[in-house]
Amino acid sequence: MRTTTRPALLAVGAVATLALSLTACNDGSGTQDSGAAGTSASSAAPSGATSASASAPTSASASAPTSASASAPSGNRTSTSGGGSPSSRTGGGGVTAACTTKNTSVTFLQSSGHASDAQAAAATLKITNSSGAPCTIVGPTTVVADDDQGKASPVSGDNSKDGSGAVDVPAGAAVVADVLYNDVNSEGTTSARYTCPVQASHVKVALSKDVGTTVNVMKANGSPGGVFSVCGTDFKVGAFAAR
Repeated sequence: MRTTTRPALLAVGAVATLALSLTACNDGSGTQDSGAAGTSASSAAPSGATSASASAPTSASASAPTSASASAPSGNRTSTSGGGSPSSRTGGGGVTAACTTKNTSVTFLQSSGHASDAQAAAATLKITNSSGAPCTIVGPTTVVADDDQGKASPVSGDNSKDGSGAVDVPAGAAVVADVLYNDVNSEGTTSARYTCPVQASHVKVALSKDVGTTVNVMKANGSPGGVFSVCGTDFKVGAFAAR
């Protein structure tokens, strides 16, 4: 009985051992398979992510920002230049040039009557805009008279106190100012009553900030041969106005 029992137990033990070996082999191969799959997945996934991140941002940054930055500033510059410069808009706004000897003509007429105790003699200073555009007289206008014989010092006057505000002169129009002076010599003889130290057949007229121009003195009626006879050391130039 004992001899028969031991071989049976040995056979059962061998079968069990074989089963455990097979189970161990199966578990080992399964573990190796899952590890290989994981390794393959992890190696594939990063490469795919790397490819995606390398392609999408690169294409976006290479196309959208570049085109936007290239077009927006260019469009701004075009808009500014297309709007016109400030100087062209100011010029279109009707800025008026100053009246000077280059765009005006000057006429000086002696007084039509002599001075009296009640009033001064009144010559006429006339400024005509000879250009094709308006101009403005602004600031003091000065008149200087030299004696023809050089026997007396020059005399002068301006309108800095009597009216030198801005006066617009349309193209082809004229403005005038009175020049008040004394032409009566109270110290001389009766025959020399109207003979003053300064006998000027021409005067120099200078508009504000201009070099000035010298013109002949005309008679009151506009004919040549007038004389600006000044007794005293000065005279007054009035404000310009249209007449």
